[in-house]
Amino acid sequence: MTLYYSLVFFLLVLEMSIFLLLVFPLPFTWRKKTFEFISNSPLIAKLQYGMKITFIFILILFVDSVNRVYRVQRELSEHANAGPYGQAGGDRMEVQARKFYSQRNMYLCGFTLFLSLILNRTYTFILDILRLESTVKELRATTNAGKRDGTTAEVLAKKDMEIANIKKQAEGLAREYEALSDRYNAAVSTGSPTPKKEL
Repeated sequence: MTLYYSLVFFLLVLEMSIFLLLVFPLPFTWRKKTFEFISNSPLIAKLQYGMKITFIFILILFVDSVNRVYRVQRELSEHANAGPYGQAGGDRMEVQARKFYSQRNMYLCGFTLFLSLILNRTYTFILDILRLESTVKELRATTNAGKRDGTTAEVLAKKDMEIANIKKQAEGLAREYEALSDRYNAAVSTGSPTPKKEL
């Protein structure tokens, strides 16, 4: 295996290891801290940028290996059409070996690219799940705090009705106060010292 295909194989093994670490069950706080570090680290961002460039090269290798598989397959079909005496045994073995290596390289590059897509989607899904879990924890905390304070929906509705009643009473008292103050002012202006109460 050439050096660049050995590097692709190493990258495939690394991707499989990362995938296993992503799906490994960890406590919520550990997982959240790990993903916050990955999301906010400038070193990881540079590494992800370098990996995107690497995957472009792997895509080129994949296209090249597909092209080689197609050429070797066409060469095998030409040998098959030549008849049983049209090819030597060594030539056929050499073509079969090239076919094997071409297919191996195609599968290696293809699986590496496919796993990179799976890793990207898995990482995005886990980030979404962590955000949703933290939102659920916050909502549960506020709901539990509300239950401890006795502010359930029914209690809130009763308190709203009490507030509305108190507002109505305050408006009535304000109107009565204004009427009494107007009568008092009128009585003071006419000269009588104490206005009579009306029953």
